[in-house]
Amino acid sequence: MILVDSSVWIAFFNGQATPEADCLDRLLGAEPLLIGDLILAEVLQGFRRDVDYRKAKALLDTLEFRVLGGKAIAVAAADNYRRLRRAGITPRKTIDMIIGTYCIVHGLELLHADRDFDVLQQKLGLLIMAP
Repeated sequence: MILVDSSVWIAFFNGQATPEADCLDRLLGAEPLLIGDLILAEVLQGFRRDVDYRKAKALLDTLEFRVLGGKAIAVAAADNYRRLRRAGITPRKTIDMIIGTYCIVHGLELLHADRDFDVLQQKLGLLIMAP
């Protein structure tokens, strides 16, 4: 299973030819993809036109859905944040810590285009889907 971050979905829906968006295009319908609650909110909130919002929501509704938060993941994300801080690294976004931690805990690959996940790969063993 592959969890796709909002950074990739946003590029995909904006028609940007990035390695990650192109990879997502190849994976759609060919591999099992996940969408999480936090990612769904980040992606859908960016649509200005209702027609685009409805089309994107329809596509995202076809994916397997997971709740990324919850108490156990929140505590694990806080632990991971503190571990990185002790190593002299200050993560920028709490949502990315939750997404990354969810993937680490559940052994999922993450397809992303956000440099904030690189340190989670390097220091915490986050599995990254190469585009």
